[in-house]
Amino acid sequence: MLQRALESVLAQSYDNFEILVMDDGSTDNTAEVVSSFTDPRTTYRWNKNFGGPARPRNKGIELAKGEWICFLDADDWWSADKLQVCFECINDKVDLIYHDLEIVRDPPSLFKRKHIKSRQVKKPVLKDLLLKGNTIATTSVVVRKSLLEQICGMDESVEMIAAEDYNTWLRIAQLTDNFLYIPKSLGYYLVHAENISRKNIEELLDKVCKEFMYLLKPQEKVIYHAAVYYTVALHDFYSGRDSIAKKKLPYSIRFGSLPIKAKSLLLYIILSVKF
Repeated sequence: MLQRALESVLAQSYDNFEILVMDDGSTDNTAEVVSSFTDPRTTYRWNKNFGGPARPRNKGIELAKGEWICFLDADDWWSADKLQVCFECINDKVDLIYHDLEIVRDPPSLFKRKHIKSRQVKKPVLKDLLLKGNTIATTSVVVRKSLLEQICGMDESVEMIAAEDYNTWLRIAQLTDNFLYIPKSLGYYLVHAENISRKNIEELLDKVCKEFMYLLKPQEKVIYHAAVYYTVALHDFYSGRDSIAKKKLPYSIRFGSLPIKAKSLLLYIILSVKF
C-alpha cells in the first residue's frame, strides 16, 4: 500500500514538492519500500510507535520546508492532478483546501457508498463543523503550515485517536474561515480491516468538541447532538449494527440541521427497507 501511495505522489503533474514518510514504529519492510524510491525529494524517518497518526504527522509538519502541508495516509493515494488542481486554487483568501475522494473497498462491495462527498463549509466555519459534522477527509487536505504551527499541531492525546483530524480542523477554524472545497474527486480512500476506528464514537466526538461547546447556544447544542447521533448511527450501520443505528436516527431527523435531517432520513429509510 505504501508503494502505491508514494507512486501516486511521484506521478503528480505538479512537481514542486517534498515527500516526508513518517514511520510510526513499523516492524515490516517499510524502510525497504521507501529506499526503493531514489527520488531526492523523499525523506524517511522512523520513530518509536505512538499508536495513532497525530505524532508522526506532527513530526512531518515539523520537518517540512514548504509553506503548505498535504496529508496522505499510507493506504490511500492521489489522482495525478491532485496537487496541480489544489495549487491553482491557492491565493491570499485561501488557508485550507479539501476535496472529494473515491472509496475503494477491500474486499469490494457493490452496495456501499462509492465516494466521500464533501461540501463547502459556511462561515463561521467553526460552528458549521460543529453543527453539521466533519466533512473534511484528511487525505484531501492542503493547509498552510503556519496555521498548523499556530495550533501546535495535531492533538496527540491518546483519547483523541481516530478523530484528531476533526479536532485539528476545528482549532484551525478558530483562526480562519478561509476553507475552500473543490467539488472533484482527487484521490482514493481505502476501506479495509486495518483502518483505525473507535467503538464509542459518541464519547470520542464529545472529547473532540468539548473545548468548543461554550460557543453554542442551548438550541445549537441540540443541533450538535443530532449531528453526533447521525455520525454514530452511520458508524453502527457500516459496522453491521443496524438495529442500534436505527434507534439514534429519530432524534437527528427531528432536531438536526437540514443536511443532517436529510441524511438521517435517508439512512432511516434504508434501514427500514432492510428490516
